[in-house]
Amino acid sequence: MKKCWCITPEHNAAFVAAMEDVLSVYSRPYDEKRPVICMDEKSVQLFASARKSLRSKDGRTTYEDNEYIRNGTAAIFLFTEPLNGWRYADAQEHRTREDWAKQIEWLLTEQYPDAEKVVLVMDNLNINSIASLYQTFAPEKAFNLASGIEIHYTRRHGTG
Repeated sequence: MKKCWCITPEHNAAFVAAMEDVLSVYSRPYDEKRPVICMDEKSVQLFASARKSLRSKDGRTTYEDNEYIRNGTAAIFLFTEPLNGWRYADAQEHRTREDWAKQIEWLLTEQYPDAEKVVLVMDNLNINSIASLYQTFAPEKAFNLASGIEIHYTRRHGTG
C-alpha cells in the first residue's frame, strides 16, 4: 500500500491562496445556474502492435509481443461536474490554445447554455486562459464566452 499527499512548499503564499480558493469553490452547494466544472487535459501516446498476437492451441491464452509502433500523440480533454454526476471526455489531435478555446465554447454553448456562469476549476497550463478565447474567436464572441465563465486555478504545486 502506498499513501500519497501533497506537501505544501514552505512559505508559499501563492500555493495556500490557490488551495483555499479551490477548496472554497468545492464546498459550495449545488447550483444549476452556476455549475462547478472541473476540467483537465492530458497528452497521450498512440501505439499499434508491431506483430499480430498469437493464441494458444486451447484458446485460453493470448501471446502479445511487447514491441510496438508509435503512432503519434493525441490530447484528452476531460470535464466533470461532481455534484451532478456528469463527466465528459473528448479526444483531439492536439492540445493548443485553439483546442482549449473550442472546448470552452462547446461547454458554454452546448452543455450549459442556460447557466448564468460556469464555475471552472482547472490547472495553470499556459493554454488555459481567457487570452486563448481572444486568440481563437472574434473579440465580441471571445468576450461573450469569457463573460460566461468564472475561473479558479488549482495550485501550481500539483493539481487537484
